[in-house]
Amino acid sequence: DSQTMRNKILWSDETKIEHIGLNAKRHVWKKPGTAHHPANTIPTVKHGGGSIMLWGCFSAAGTRRLVRIEGKINAAMYRDILDENLLQSALDLFQQDNDPKHIAKITKEWLQDNSLNVPEWPSQSPDLNPIEHLCRDLKMAVHRCSPFNLMELE
Repeated sequence: DSQTMRNKILWSDETKIEHIGLNAKRHVWKKPGTAHHPANTIPTVKHGGGSIMLWGCFSAAGTRRLVRIEGKINAAMYRDILDENLLQSALDLFQQDNDPKHIAKITKEWLQDNSLNVPEWPSQSPDLNPIEHLCRDLKMAVHRCSPFNLMELE
């Protein structure tokens, strides 16, 4: 049944956490003429703001691995992330979206070599992966801690 199926899915994705800000739109109610008051603006950093990229996964049983990604991620790096982290976290199924590195030939071969069953993801679908909610919660928690630099952010 569908409940049993959901309990066997391991959801994964990458997310970027900015040193400053939440990478999201914010809406502010303001009085006319107060648009530039400090309470109605979001600070920016001209130099050295930075961000970190993370890959993580979770299932109905709870959160699993969360790892920092160094540099720009491509299909080969994604395969290495899966090789080093997914098998330790995998249950019966694994779910990912149709990002090009997720569906690259070397990624598909790695998944087949490791006997992982990946359900088909609808093409051009909205991001339906529930890990997006977990990533948003993580970003909000990090933002509340107000890290001073990238070392504190990590």
